[in-house]
Amino acid sequence: MAKKYIDVMDTTFRDGFQSVFGGRVLMDDFFPAVEAAKNAGINHFEFGGGARFQSLYFYLQEDAFDMMDGFREIVGPDANLQVLSRGINTVMLDTGSREMIDLFAKMFAKHGTTTVRNFDALNDVNNLAFSAEAIKKHGMSHEAVVTMMDLPPGCKGAHDVAFYEKTLRNILDSGIAFDSICFKDASGTANPHKVYETIAMARKLLGDSVHLRLHTHETAGVSVAAYLAALEAGANGIDMAASPVSGGTSQPDILTMLHATKGTNYNLGDLKLDKILKYEERLKECLAEYMIPPEATQVSPLIPFSPMPGGALTANTQMMRDSGDLEKFDEVIAAMKEVVERGGYGTSVTPVSQFYWQQAYANVMFGPWKQIAPGYGRMVLGYFGKTPVEADKEIMELAAQKLKLDPTTENPLDIADRDETKSIAHWTKVLEEEGLEASDENIFIAGACDQKGIAFLKGEGPLMVRKGKNNCSGDSEMAGNYTVVVDGKQYSVQVAEGEGDIQIAPATAAAPAAAAAPAGPAGAGSIEINSQTPGNVWKILKNPGDTVAEGDIIMILEAMKMEIDIAAPQAGKIASINVNVNDTVADAQLLATME
Repeated sequence: MAKKYIDVMDTTFRDGFQSVFGGRVLMDDFFPAVEAAKNAGINHFEFGGGARFQSLYFYLQEDAFDMMDGFREIVGPDANLQVLSRGINTVMLDTGSREMIDLFAKMFAKHGTTTVRNFDALNDVNNLAFSAEAIKKHGMSHEAVVTMMDLPPGCKGAHDVAFYEKTLRNILDSGIAFDSICFKDASGTANPHKVYETIAMARKLLGDSVHLRLHTHETAGVSVAAYLAALEAGANGIDMAASPVSGGTSQPDILTMLHATKGTNYNLGDLKLDKILKYEERLKECLAEYMIPPEATQVSPLIPFSPMPGGALTANTQMMRDSGDLEKFDEVIAAMKEVVERGGYGTSVTPVSQFYWQQAYANVMFGPWKQIAPGYGRMVLGYFGKTPVEADKEIMELAAQKLKLDPTTENPLDIADRDETKSIAHWTKVLEEEGLEASDENIFIAGACDQKGIAFLKGEGPLMVRKGKNNCSGDSEMAGNYTVVVDGKQYSVQVAEGEGDIQIAPATAAAPAAAAAPAGPAGAGSIEINSQTPGNVWKILKNPGDTVAEGDIIMILEAMKMEIDIAAPQAGKIASINVNVNDTVADAQLLATME
């Protein structure tokens, strides 16, 4: 009797890269490994979308559409190339308008996409309908998703089998066209027993003809057991990655799953051990210069208490490294339980996972609920759709007060359609004013990435790739010249191995990680306004000489993808602004003075 064929999607080049490197891997570095994967017999890849769209423009100064074209050229016309899309967000930073969602589908179909895995973090099925229509309109397969996780211990109200059955029935009743169904657990916290019961429920509802998949991560240490449970319950497909971007925050390793299914009635994609070994060896060579954070390769027993998706964990820890507050990581993880519970139990997957993280980070850095992260606040107020259960009323009131927004039940797409900045006409005008071609690709890049997209198109974006000897292995060579900031003052430090002589002197120029020269004289006013967290200056709203009332916003910092308002502590006049837009600032650094 022939073994049951299980479709294997290789997530190495999308979710694997996102989970381990925050998406920051250059195409010329990994394309030889794509060729090796093809030679190993793999013909289903996740090759783009999700956070791997913005990361190319933000950090790599590469065009995601060029990358997709190159990938398709390597694997040939018959491979199934899949992308990840966030329903009404698609791959954009915020809810898209209907015309931008349609442009997403048009562009991704044009540049080689076969299948779109389409999810909504709130499991609000209304958020899948229009994007599904656009995906099918432009000739791609639509994989509709139910998002999963286990709730933190002691929490109840959603994310049990009955909740997933209700969500799946809503998809079926809505008339949304789909070609396959995926249950997606970005945090890897859904316990194997619940996975079995959920997949068995779905198989019974869908019948035998519908392709049914499970996607999970190894972050919590139960992914292999979850996959085996899903296969036993009737799943047709699972997702895996190749070493060195497998396990830990990523998907289980292909070799691991081949081993785990020995002696079973499952044929994992006709894959052979010897060919996969060669592929993984080639991938390891391609990624040899990249810094692999230690947390990317580890199982974390804390994750079921948070939960934190694998694809977001390393991106957040790397931002904390850059900000110099990584020691706060465990505190932020611990703070997530309350944030998840009071936020209405949206699934911890992008963008909701980032909302949870931002709010937990704010609660740790500034005190519990002293600030409301804008995304989290808008979520609990209904601006991204309906949360699985109603958010805590006290938090909703606080969000409404802080963000100056009323709760809403309006369709988020209708809200987006009224926003001029989410229109094709707006971004066409911006491109023309910048002297850039208003092609469909450029319009979507600008609309999806905002000013960072414009900076990429103008060739002004920074290259931010973590390669070379600067790694976290503990045996890196540290000798060299460094610029450090102590109490707001810069010093040039020479580090020598052994007992070498060390010279310290005031720095003659600012390092990239330090603040640039102040825009006004330091200490010009008697009232000093200091940063409460490391971050970057995003916007400056007031100028020296401006009169402000208590609570007026002087500038906005960006930290952990969160906007942090810097407000006037009392009424008065701005005496000096001591930083510039795009400056990196340290904790407690002087930002402005008043008199």
